Amino acid sequence: MNIEYLHASKYGNGAVVAKEFSRQMADKGVTVHVHHIREATPKELPPADLYLFSSPGRFGKPIGGMRRFLKKVTLPAGTKYAILTTEAAARPDKTGHVPTDEQTANWQHVRPVMNEILQRKGLIEVAEGTVHVTAIKGPLEEGWQHKVEAFVAGIPVEG
Repeated sequence: MNIEYLHASKYGNGAVVAKEFSRQMADKGVTVHVHHIREATPKELPPADLYLFSSPGRFGKPIGGMRRFLKKVTLPAGTKYAILTTEAAARPDKTGHVPTDEQTANWQHVRPVMNEILQRKGLIEVAEGTVHVTAIKGPLEEGWQHKVEAFVAGIPVEG
């Protein structure tokens, strides 16, 4: 199996997650090619069994560079993809109340926006996940490697 991993890491958190994903998939005998979107041409992506797109969130959406990249991607309908994002962790409000996942979903739309763009092109999602960052520039949440491990477990490895 061959995976093309395209990320838009701004502060390096997404690149760290990509490296860990690649390491864990290598343990399963899967080849992962990691590229920052600045190094890739959306209309000329290399052939792969799966494309993995990763973006940090900004104001509840994927960063602009990733949105523009995804809109320009030209892959055949039916192509499989996955999404693994780095999003801000929920923080307690002034009263100490931490928002529930449902409440957070009201303002955090990184994955839904990416899915909408890709599914309009006829691409098929096979997995999605997120790793939280504790502040805008990081660091990643404690135990983030376990989230990557769970995400890897959900990737259908052909063999």
